[in-house]
Amino acid sequence: MMNDESKAADPAINDNAAVREGAAVGDGAAEGIEERLARAEAEAAEYKDRTLRALAEVENVRRRGQREREDVQKFAIGNFAKDLLSVADNLRRALESVPASEIPDEAMRNLMAGVAATEREMLAAFERHGLRKVDPMGERFDHNYHQAMFELENTGQPAGTVVQVLQPGYVLHDRLLRPAMVGVARGEAKTGERIDTLA
Repeated sequence: MMNDESKAADPAINDNAAVREGAAVGDGAAEGIEERLARAEAEAAEYKDRTLRALAEVENVRRRGQREREDVQKFAIGNFAKDLLSVADNLRRALESVPASEIPDEAMRNLMAGVAATEREMLAAFERHGLRKVDPMGERFDHNYHQAMFELENTGQPAGTVVQVLQPGYVLHDRLLRPAMVGVARGEAKTGERIDTLA
């Protein structure tokens, strides 16, 4: 049996022990490197995911901002257009107030022709800026664009048909500015049945 002193003196024994210890340390170092590599890869994947999410959020904000800018450009004239609708209504009332056959003299005919030309020009300007007139005479009642003021019976029209337009409506691009005020045909109700065309 060798004692501790003889073990320390024998270099072969010392070399074998060092090799065994080195192998154990090497295995531990290899495991440590693999663990660190796995952690680094997980962190890189997390940072990549965060970066992609941040880029997606930036893109969403950019698109939202673009849509809002387009909406502002499209609908910025909304309030101004609403104010002009009463002007258009008054021009139409002026033209309808005197039938063409009852105009007494040339000066009055010229005046009415000027009012008609002004109305046409105003409606053309409305169209150029996306403001469209809704005049639903004879169309089916649509609660999205029409406001029913009353129902009429015995009109000879199917129930729910617009038979009278009190005031035309207007749409700015795809947004309703003012509903058309209309009278709607009421159908013949069967005994004990009520037809509700305005629902």
